[in-house]
Amino acid sequence: MKGKRIGFAMTGSFCTFQEIMTPLRELVAAGAEVQPIMSETAYNQTTRFGDAASWHQALTAITGKNIIHSITEAEPIGPNRLFDLIIVAPCTGNTIAKLANAITDTAVTMAVKAHLRNGRPVLLFISTNDGLGLNAKNIGLLLAARNVFFVPFGQDDPHGKPTSLVADSKLLVEAARHALVGKQLQPVLIQR
Repeated sequence: MKGKRIGFAMTGSFCTFQEIMTPLRELVAAGAEVQPIMSETAYNQTTRFGDAASWHQALTAITGKNIIHSITEAEPIGPNRLFDLIIVAPCTGNTIAKLANAITDTAVTMAVKAHLRNGRPVLLFISTNDGLGLNAKNIGLLLAARNVFFVPFGQDDPHGKPTSLVADSKLLVEAARHALVGKQLQPVLIQR
């Protein structure tokens, strides 16, 4: 990871924000240069999982960088080839659907689009209540997409939320190492 330039993009699955701080710190500790990116929703919303300003402070403290949080700020990522890898963590069902259907209407979807146009890898840390529902087809499209990789994921509550899928944050850094060399960390489907 030393010297690798990583865009770390967060979307609005607020319940996983705290969980992904550990692998974010691990990436920085391993020598990666990490640039935080947030969707407008993730950037602006205060929820029961934390105050928006507190998340901004945490991200800038960990990475030492200001947060990209608008489409305009994210657009130069492609032409300037800013990153070796973009990680979307968490990646909501809404963002999965947008990525699978080429919709670019947030800072995160613009960052991914701009990055993929250069044939560079994107790693998705899915966190969605409808992963085995209507969003299953979108996950399938992205599993087959070139340069798109996944942090291994599974059902987080098969009985209470049978269509919900969440990636394993303990596997994020290793999945990033694999994605940087064009490989998918296996197995993709895990028991949580």
